[in-house]
Amino acid sequence: MKKRILVVDDEPAIVTSLKMTLEPTHEVLCASTAQEAIDRFRQELPNLVLLDLILPGADGLKVLELMRSEDPSVPVIMLTAIKTVKSAVDAMKIGAADYLTKPFDIEELRLVVIKALTTQELEQEVRYLRAQVANSYSFHNLVGKSPAMREIYSKIEQIADTRATVLITGESGTGKELVARALHYNSARKDRPFIAINCASIPDTLIESELFGHEKGSFTGALARRVGKVELAHSGTLFLDEVGDFGPPTQAKVLRFLQEREFVRVGGSETIKVDVRIVAATNKVLEDLIRREEFREDLYYRINVISLHLPPLRDRREDIPYLAKHFLGKRMEAEKRAPLEISKEAMEILARYHWPGNVRELENVLEQAIVWCRGTTITPEHLPMTLRANVSEALLREHTLGGDLSLEKAVQEFERELLLEALMRTGYVQTHAATMLGITRRMLKYRMDMLGIKTADVSASPAPKESPRESSHP
Repeated sequence: MKKRILVVDDEPAIVTSLKMTLEPTHEVLCASTAQEAIDRFRQELPNLVLLDLILPGADGLKVLELMRSEDPSVPVIMLTAIKTVKSAVDAMKIGAADYLTKPFDIEELRLVVIKALTTQELEQEVRYLRAQVANSYSFHNLVGKSPAMREIYSKIEQIADTRATVLITGESGTGKELVARALHYNSARKDRPFIAINCASIPDTLIESELFGHEKGSFTGALARRVGKVELAHSGTLFLDEVGDFGPPTQAKVLRFLQEREFVRVGGSETIKVDVRIVAATNKVLEDLIRREEFREDLYYRINVISLHLPPLRDRREDIPYLAKHFLGKRMEAEKRAPLEISKEAMEILARYHWPGNVRELENVLEQAIVWCRGTTITPEHLPMTLRANVSEALLREHTLGGDLSLEKAVQEFERELLLEALMRTGYVQTHAATMLGITRRMLKYRMDMLGIKTADVSASPAPKESPRESSHP
């Protein structure tokens, strides 16, 4: 679709020249007075305006101001004579995208128009992407209805739009970075950078350069100046993940930065001031590190202005069905596949598992289940053996010690689970399953017959091969 350009000029020759130049590739609208220009701007919604600085009985700057106030996303290019170039510069200060002096060069006109329209498209795309990201990290999109999560949502809502430093604690996989992003994208800083740094993944010898940057030649390998994460986060949010892994020298430098909000690049002499909001996170108990003199107490009080603790998934099991459906829906939408259901039995296993890897582990388990599932419903056999075995063992123990199940029956059920899992992992090839279990094929067949596992039953089931992800599953 052609872009729509509004030409505002009272000289017919100029208008004709502009139309001849632009019409092959753009739709050109014309206006010769200020009022006509404003009317067409409102009615026709142009993508770009070419506006003469001097109009009959009107000041082009006033028209520019009105257009900018009504829709600042539309670029306005000023047309001016040589003697009014100073006024054109004033127009740039008000918000004009560029200016052209009469008589203008045709190629220069085309280039200026293309540049303004391209910039407009990029700005629209950035606004759209920022809106999408902000929506993705809205605290309303955090999943869970447990009392603990409701309290987290309430706190995020209260503290998001403040400058206060926040410390997020919780086990690995509980979603600390997700909460940090929710704090950022629900604040006035949402259109500014969110810069995350994993403090545990960077050696102590490099962390200072990573945080504060360095000057060329400041150490071996410093071939050029490098801007650090702190400087990149200016006017936005700096997320210090796993802050408990900072070594003593780094702790001292970070403490000074938090106190002064200024720093010096490695090998530099210039003091650089920045405006950043600090959000820190750790899976360690910092109070224990302080007692062992492994973490500075003064730094702890600097980062622990407001604290948010994310409970482990095992302490909010009522959120598991909501999280499971959320992850399934997200993955199915991304892959443009039909929705999947989770059977009652599979959901019971998910709800009973202790989840040492928390929400991250749940998402990984469901990704594996999606790979194995060939139908429309995820059932227990699509879940990893480690997970099913753990839950089965707990259930068998519970039922046996409760008097609902005999010891012999409990042992048989556990053995049945192992045999079925081995068969599934080996594509239901009995020889391979027997090798996996350390028994002969004859013994496997004997145990299958004794436990009522029929060859026809297992061969009718899906026959996936072992997933590399499953073999390394926590």
